[in-house]
Amino acid sequence: MKSHQLIRSRDHSAHYTWGDQCDGWFMVNSPELTIIEERMPPGTAERTHYHQHAEQFFRLLSGVATFVLSEETITLEAGSGIYIPPHTIHQIRNDNAEDLVFLVISRPSTRGDRIETGG
Repeated sequence: MKSHQLIRSRDHSAHYTWGDQCDGWFMVNSPELTIIEERMPPGTAERTHYHQHAEQFFRLLSGVATFVLSEETITLEAGSGIYIPPHTIHQIRNDNAEDLVFLVISRPSTRGDRIETGG
């Protein structure tokens, strides 16, 4: 594989939308590993869910994120990250006035592994 095929950016990655005007760009998309850059506008939230097999790591690039892990609420600022083990009920929200941008790294891929629990 040529080196230019290894370089990833929003401009050259598969894009999708989710939720209420949220964006995702696949930086790496394989059955063993996904790395997605995501953008959440102010006032948006992901549905509460968990993964049976995938472990995840969220790394905040800009903005402030609110994570709900089971019954605990955690606020993280840019530069911070959080590890989510399999079977951990979680949700990410943007309760602030600026966009939230983060990387979510999942191993293995979460395709077909997401169980929604409400919210």
